Amino acid sequence: MFRIITVCTGNICRSPMAQFCLTRAFSEAQLADDVSVDSAGVTGWEAGRPMDPRTAAELRKHHFPEPPLERFRARAFEPEWYRTRDLILALDHGHLTHLQAEAPAPERARIRMLRSFDPAAATLPVDQQGIEDPWYGDMSAFDSSYALIQAAVPGVVDFVRSALAERR
Repeated sequence: MFRIITVCTGNICRSPMAQFCLTRAFSEAQLADDVSVDSAGVTGWEAGRPMDPRTAAELRKHHFPEPPLERFRARAFEPEWYRTRDLILALDHGHLTHLQAEAPAPERARIRMLRSFDPAAATLPVDQQGIEDPWYGDMSAFDSSYALIQAAVPGVVDFVRSALAERR
């Protein structure tokens, strides 16, 4: 099993959105049995709470099924996940630097910016590959976050497909 975790600040906006987008993409690529995707926040500020209603609304707009959205609960990143996740995807540069600072040296290579998998963003400096927190904006900010996440999804799927082929 290839394990991925998406990480934002409180795990109620960007990281759950990325989790659901990637989960769907791996299912569509017939890799659902080989890949697991979850999410967390660098903080525990929102732990136990559902995703932001605007995140859920954005996902519903794109036909994500209701039951998994309703069951989602935010949580904080646990230190042991550095060892148990094959890919740790940060949603902005602050998350990246936090994760890199906390990770044991051998696991730092597993931490990447989500948008480093988007061909339009991959050549940008890493501090410009972030997705702004939509929490501070209106629904258009959530729409923008969704579009930026979706642009990176095919690259993540290709990366994981290659990694799984190497394992076999």
